[in-house]
Amino acid sequence: MSAETRSARAHAASGAVQAGTGGIEHRWLVVALVLVLALAWGVLPDFTITLLNYIGLHALVALGLVMLTGVGGMTSFGQAAFVGLGAYATAWVCTAPEVAAALDGLPPAVLPWAGLLLGLALTLVVALALGAVTLRLGGHYLPLATIAWGLSLYFLFGNLGFLGGHTGLTGIPPLTLAGVSLADPRALGVLIWTLLLLAVWALHNLLDSREGRAIRALKSGRLMAESMGVDTARQRTKVFVLAALLAALSGWLYAHLQRFINPTPFNLNIGIEYLFMAVVGGSGHLWGALLGATLIALLKEQLQDILPKLLGMSGNFEIIVFGLLMMLVLQRYAEGLWPTLAGWARRLGARPTPPRLPAPQPLPVRPLPSPGTVLIEARGVTKRFGGLLANSQVSLDVRAGEVHALIGPNGAGKSTFFNMISGVDDPTEGEVRLMGEPMTGQPSRAFARRGLGRTFQHVRLLGQRSVLDNVALGAHLRGRRGWLASMLRLDRHEEAALLAEAMRQIERCGLAEHAHAPAASLALGQQRIVEIARALAGQPAVLLLDEPAAGLRHLEKQALAALLDQLRREGLGILIVEHDMEFVMNLADRITVLDFGTVIAHGSPAEVQRDPRVLAAYLGDDGSGSVA
Repeated sequence: MSAETRSARAHAASGAVQAGTGGIEHRWLVVALVLVLALAWGVLPDFTITLLNYIGLHALVALGLVMLTGVGGMTSFGQAAFVGLGAYATAWVCTAPEVAAALDGLPPAVLPWAGLLLGLALTLVVALALGAVTLRLGGHYLPLATIAWGLSLYFLFGNLGFLGGHTGLTGIPPLTLAGVSLADPRALGVLIWTLLLLAVWALHNLLDSREGRAIRALKSGRLMAESMGVDTARQRTKVFVLAALLAALSGWLYAHLQRFINPTPFNLNIGIEYLFMAVVGGSGHLWGALLGATLIALLKEQLQDILPKLLGMSGNFEIIVFGLLMMLVLQRYAEGLWPTLAGWARRLGARPTPPRLPAPQPLPVRPLPSPGTVLIEARGVTKRFGGLLANSQVSLDVRAGEVHALIGPNGAGKSTFFNMISGVDDPTEGEVRLMGEPMTGQPSRAFARRGLGRTFQHVRLLGQRSVLDNVALGAHLRGRRGWLASMLRLDRHEEAALLAEAMRQIERCGLAEHAHAPAASLALGQQRIVEIARALAGQPAVLLLDEPAAGLRHLEKQALAALLDQLRREGLGILIVEHDMEFVMNLADRITVLDFGTVIAHGSPAEVQRDPRVLAAYLGDDGSGSVA
């Protein structure tokens, strides 16, 4: 199959599942809705314009939370504090006498834009500092930490005298753009919604890219992503900073819309509302941010009028309704309302916009070492977990152009050893070398960068993403384009090449008919083959396979054996852990046997089969030294 054909098939799979040729593409639905909004903008009532402006501001913050929480898996209750940073930065620049004196000579219309730069720079610094501490936490500690710094920044705003204390700052000037005043909320609303739609476009582009696949792996596949070469700590920090910058941009716009600020709009309750918007709309979907912001804003506006009349008293009773709404949505619509709405649209004829990518160019090819070269070498590797000795003085090597099997009874320490020679764990003693370089203490992404690919004993895939997306993640290190290029769609040639390579490996492994299917819909044995295809997409020199034949039927095992034999002849070094002895004995060139974490035998399949220690380990010993 030609590269162009593979690219065409890859294009069809890189978006959602194909929906036929009929109906209206999503892109044209979005264009139609934007045109309707633009045409109606000049005739809508002032109250509606004000409400739409606030929806746009809230949606900007919710967009960041979709990226942070829904896609990246990091829950934050403190985004309102970042909104406050953006708002207070521009308010201080525009109203402080010392700033006016320092910037004497600049036109007053420039001050709000200087405030934007200060707000974004300040938010960047604060987000990096908070992220360096906060993002190290896991489980419930992470959201608790966001509550802590959210409260801290809120009280800081109210206790700094030069920021007006709890009274706040007044006299904030309106924005001026290209000599046109945006003092009228109707005029400023055009800027708000333009920036919002540009943010949605840029983030959609980001998620539909090599970097987007890495971001999607943060929520449930960090260990796997690290083994594919993704620096997950850096990606988490970048997503955290991105969400903070979107919140600061919203705060900047809010300050020039209100022309007055105090700490109240940046407290913890508002931070919880922002999270409500993302979750109710659909925390894993960009358009869910707009849906959630719209629903919460409309509901809040109506409840503030209706509830006091029903209860005969005033108060923030809408918070109670929001809590009940959250419980209902989480119970009935775990992924938010947007997937349900999108499902209705599909039934009415809407279909995904087919991806458009240029013809792919071949990816750079790493030359493989010559046959017989030692690729990975372990010497005296020992691993202790407290008082448990998992591996004791284990030594072996894997050479180019061979299949080396590591076998042993359950609990022999095979997977622990696998993790140590792939960078997931560090050995307590001993040394691991990859391509002649000492790797002890290096993360698993460094092993991937030097040419190691691996699969896992327990399958690790992004279940809701397509097989193509999963395999393309394995080629992460073969691309170079970053976030900005992805957002601006300057990465399309590279993306086409990565998807074409992923499709080639899928076809090679016999899964072409499943390329468009969600990975979770495949049988367990097929998912293991997807993992092999993903590892091969990174063009490794040495391949570690942890029980690849588990769950495969007889004919599938034969196909896998043929594939591994082909890889061996191409010059790859393969280390395989497997319990199927027939599969191992017919495939391996050398075998190392572990028992209770110690090497008890090493040699050819014939030599290992005759070793009495191996027979005793597998079949038992009757106590007299003979095998039972």
